[in-house]
Amino acid sequence: MEYKFLNQINFPDDLRKFKIDELKDIANELRSKTIDAVSKTGGHLGAGLGVIELTIALHYIFDTPKDKLIWDVGHQAYPHKILTGRKQKIETLRQEDGLYGFVKRSESEYDTFGTAHSSTSISAGLGIKIAQELKKDNSKVICVIGDGALSAGMAYEALNNAGSMNKELIVILNDNKMSIDQPVGAMSSYLSKLLSSRSYSNVRSLIKKLTSRFPDSFQKTLHRAEEFSKGFVSGGTLFEELGFFYLGPIDGHNFNHLIPIMTNIKNNKIHKPIFLHVITKKGKGYKPAEDSSDKFHGVNKFNIKTGHSLSSSNKQTFSEIFGKTLENEALQDEKIVGITAAMASGTGLNSFSKKFPQRFFDVGIAEQHAVTMAAGLATEGFKPFVAIYSTFLQRAYDQIVHDVAIQKLPVRFAIDRAGQVGADGPTHAGSYDISFLNSLPNFIIMAASDENELIRMIKTSLLINDRPSSFRFPRGSGSGISEEINLNPLEIGKGKIVNEGNKIAIINFGARLEACKEAIDILKNNNVFPTLVDARFVKPLDTNLLNQILDNHEYIVTIEEGSIGGFSSAILNYVHNLKVTSTKSVIKNIIFPDKFVKHNSPENQYKAIGMDSHSIVKKVLSFDNSDIIPLHNFKKNN
Repeated sequence: MEYKFLNQINFPDDLRKFKIDELKDIANELRSKTIDAVSKTGGHLGAGLGVIELTIALHYIFDTPKDKLIWDVGHQAYPHKILTGRKQKIETLRQEDGLYGFVKRSESEYDTFGTAHSSTSISAGLGIKIAQELKKDNSKVICVIGDGALSAGMAYEALNNAGSMNKELIVILNDNKMSIDQPVGAMSSYLSKLLSSRSYSNVRSLIKKLTSRFPDSFQKTLHRAEEFSKGFVSGGTLFEELGFFYLGPIDGHNFNHLIPIMTNIKNNKIHKPIFLHVITKKGKGYKPAEDSSDKFHGVNKFNIKTGHSLSSSNKQTFSEIFGKTLENEALQDEKIVGITAAMASGTGLNSFSKKFPQRFFDVGIAEQHAVTMAAGLATEGFKPFVAIYSTFLQRAYDQIVHDVAIQKLPVRFAIDRAGQVGADGPTHAGSYDISFLNSLPNFIIMAASDENELIRMIKTSLLINDRPSSFRFPRGSGSGISEEINLNPLEIGKGKIVNEGNKIAIINFGARLEACKEAIDILKNNNVFPTLVDARFVKPLDTNLLNQILDNHEYIVTIEEGSIGGFSSAILNYVHNLKVTSTKSVIKNIIFPDKFVKHNSPENQYKAIGMDSHSIVKKVLSFDNSDIIPLHNFKKNN
């Protein structure tokens, strides 16, 4: 496509040179450019397509980057990146050394605040607004938050605080779950224009003035618009009670609505926080996205004409296997309940939700609530499974400690996206759950090395009725389910020897088992024969098996997909503080480095941090012993 207008726009200053009636054409080009870029890189598409007009209007009216624009979550920020100096690099999105898939402060001065987890924008915006006042800076602060992100308690904490402090913060609700018919939408827009340009205290005072001047039939339309905008549908009354000057809802794809109202908001001195309610359509302008059940929320590379993914696999993902296994178990056990926090599809619970609608709960982006609600269910004899990505579970740590662990309630945590996650980068990596759960009393903690082990751990957790338990599993798929392997529950706290060797032992915890097996194949070709152990549990540790390994091996390597304080720390604590007899074994650990790992392919990430098979080989050969083949004699062709 020839980008007549977009080729002339590198920064918002360029955008502001165009006439208002040219913005629609710019929007068409920006939408096309976004679709084209994501088709080549994969990423979040639907959310960005829904805010094309809103993005243009914000940069057109407000003086960014002097005026501070904060995108909540940030998966809708690809169009924003294109308009703010990153157009030429947009096809590097989520690639090695390319643009990040979310908002990142170090990437651009237009990225006011780093966002990749939801519901933080209003809190950050309020902090920035307070700082501006202290610096005598009168520039604007605009927070764009989606209806999903507004389901989190943190957003309401921030709204309540901002309203009580009466700071001139601008909050825009990007609502893509709601729709309005044309007459009411037009009237709501008209009322919002009047409200934002005059000193009316609220919609009701304006309606009272207007209704006396019109016939009864028109008065009814006005009252309907008032009802619509003041809480019967949108909750406007709530935001006014929190101290905000509420405007909307308006059509977020209509520049005739967006531009005048935003101009009034920018220029008028209302002297209180403003809440603008904007209605958008996720996936807007791209039919495959509009027709998709998730509106192309997250996609792999795809064919633009058909919308079909260019990468396909017949393998079930770990998430799908978790969901299907839980579904099968729930057929036999009516006490099983599934809970997730706005991630039913991502955690594999979609099918479960349809088969057991009375036993499935998607609480929205409210991980804290999800955990404590599960604790409540557990007190009544139910068996709740809380399925949350590792990176999001850390948002509910206080609830895990106080409401679950201290009370020894049998909540079962299915921790998805454990380890590195590739293109989504450090904000979404599952790096810390082993460490932060391992430090808690009363927990049983497992990590699946493959799909078979995941199934067994799900079944194992169902037998744990006197304390909380967790099992973690990675993103994507592994080698698949083997019908030849016993899929019965595990014995609590028991690991297994995968491969018998001598002198050297590799103890794996989690999904690096395949890389360990590959490393051992390479080592065998060099006459080095390690023992391979799959630990399965970090809590409780299999101390009998560990003693056996310590007593019969001189060199030990531990490996886990997590940061310091996890499995390796538990091993070292046992050896140095709990083991009755001393050990002469030399122990080295392979853990995540003390840094945030940049976005890349998972394979490259694991190679960069020394967790691929060749890195494991190098770690084994690094032991200072003449009986181990020196690294310089190693067969490089392996």
